[in-house]
Amino acid sequence: MMTTSRKNDPLEPVGPDCDVVTVPARQGLEAVDILRRGAGDAVGPVLHDSGRGTLGFLVPPGTAAAWDVPGSVCTETDGRGLCLTPGRPAEGSDWLVPPGEADLATDPAVLREALGEAQRMIEAADSRS
Repeated sequence: MMTTSRKNDPLEPVGPDCDVVTVPARQGLEAVDILRRGAGDAVGPVLHDSGRGTLGFLVPPGTAAAWDVPGSVCTETDGRGLCLTPGRPAEGSDWLVPPGEADLATDPAVLREALGEAQRMIEAADSRS
C-alpha cells in the first residue's frame, strides 16, 4: 500500500500523480454500483464532496487530456492537494471508496462505460416519474 504525507508547501506534490473525474453524486453513486458489480476490482478510490454534491474518481495521470464525457470534468492534480490516507481528505468531503480498499485508480475506459450506463439508468427512472 502506498503511503503519503502532507507537506507544508502547497506547491509540492503530497500524493501520487493522478487525475480526478468529478461527476454529480447521483450519477457517480450509480456508476460505483455498476463498477462494483463488474468483474474484479474495477473501482479505485472515490471522494464524496457533500457540499458540492459530487463524487471524484481517481484515474491515472494523463486521463484529463482526452476526457470528453458530458456532465463530468477531469482535472489533473499532479499529486497536489491529494493525500491518499483513509482519514477525511478535506473539510466537507469523505472517502466513499477509501484508499487501501481499492486499486490506486479506476480505469478511465471502464469508468466512461459505467458513467454512460448510469446516465441511461437515471434518464429511464426519471422518465417513469
